[in-house]
Amino acid sequence: MPYGSTDLSKKRILSAFLVLCILLLPGCAAKEENASLLDPQKPVQISVWTYYNGPQLNAFNSLVSDFNRTVGKERGIVVESFNHGSVEELQEKVLDSVHGKVGAEEVPNIFAAYADTAYAVDKEGLLADMAPFLTEEERTLYVENYLSEGAFKEGEIKIFPIAKSTELLLLNDTDWQPFAGECGLTYEDLSTWEGIVETAAKYYEWSGGHAFFGRDAMANYMLVGAAQLGEEITPVTDGKAALHFSKATARKLWDCYYIPYVQGHFSSSGRFRSDDVKTENILCYVGSSASATYFPKEVTPDDHEQHAIEMKVLPTPHFEGGKPVAVQQGAGMVVTNSTEAEVYASVLFLKWFTEPERNIRFSLGSGYMPVMRSTNNMDAIATYAPDMDRDMREILTVSVDTVNEMELFYPSAFDSGTEVRRILEYSMSDLAVSDRQEVLNRIAKDIPEDEALRDYLSDAHFEEWYNTITNSLQELIP
Repeated sequence: MPYGSTDLSKKRILSAFLVLCILLLPGCAAKEENASLLDPQKPVQISVWTYYNGPQLNAFNSLVSDFNRTVGKERGIVVESFNHGSVEELQEKVLDSVHGKVGAEEVPNIFAAYADTAYAVDKEGLLADMAPFLTEEERTLYVENYLSEGAFKEGEIKIFPIAKSTELLLLNDTDWQPFAGECGLTYEDLSTWEGIVETAAKYYEWSGGHAFFGRDAMANYMLVGAAQLGEEITPVTDGKAALHFSKATARKLWDCYYIPYVQGHFSSSGRFRSDDVKTENILCYVGSSASATYFPKEVTPDDHEQHAIEMKVLPTPHFEGGKPVAVQQGAGMVVTNSTEAEVYASVLFLKWFTEPERNIRFSLGSGYMPVMRSTNNMDAIATYAPDMDRDMREILTVSVDTVNEMELFYPSAFDSGTEVRRILEYSMSDLAVSDRQEVLNRIAKDIPEDEALRDYLSDAHFEEWYNTITNSLQELIP
């Protein structure tokens, strides 16, 4: 009988009872559990869809193999991992499966998801509540914010955290040093958005017209930047979103991204900003801590030979006078309603995956952070990996410090959340790209640079953009 049937409540009560038995009467509970849910002679097949690639995928698949060889074999569970490209591609495949699109694969037992996708699937009644499978004591083991992200209703757990990330400032330190030395700059100049803007202007002059900075995930800049300034753009109450996007907040975000971009001080040309660092199109960028594993070891500029570089990891900037807020990100795992045995086996695998030694092992291989409170410090991580390389130590050290010392922000899920995030992602950034090209076109026609820029630096141009984005957002959030 499907786990999401009319007997759902009874089955959840039974599941919770079985978990309690396992905790209180290990020998007896194991016997009952094997008899009623799991059978090593008839293993339960569990499918997992992820968006991991490269080192992250290798680290995940290695742990899946370990589980199948040990606990899975003993208990009667076989986990199969499938990669489905990027986060966006995975989301599309999941929704195609959920909606029964022709040619779509069967809905998996587990898939990686951010809150908006999980919320959309949950509204179809397809997500299992994992709360009955965790005791109160077990819940206290995890960073509280990580569990609360998956609580669409009080007391439930619809997203299981297995690894988290935040954002970092990743710097080509090798080529930063001569510039910083000649201009009297320090890393502290990169601690605020205003400092980044000023430094980028100096680099543009010093380098003869090269951009300094780029950014992945513009929606994070908009949402977290607003939070640093004391404003939540899309607060959610009882599943209903409101729109709070004042002109003052919008102008601050505009001045610290659009203006330096259109001036040529910021840039974005590759698929990711790590690609732009590799071509030395920029010297640094803000991106996910997990993306730091892709930071290039050497650069190949157009105007001189390839050379090796070293990475410097710094905290993500904040606005002067604003709150120290950083993003909490990294998709969790959701479990779909299926048979009771499959749901139980899925949660058992996720709990196994997040036990300290294994979760730290995944962190070291992927750049993600562990999710338990006991492992969210460098002493614990170093205990399991005393020989980690310098780059990984820097990545995890700054990431852990960010989680422990800053306020973490994640947008709450709501019906039009995906569409709203898309507007925040592209509205300012796409305009900046197209306007910068227009400036270059004007300069190519021998129009002086300050004159070529004049229209784009005007208050009227900001007002036009602000009215456009707020109208678009209001259509989705009345």
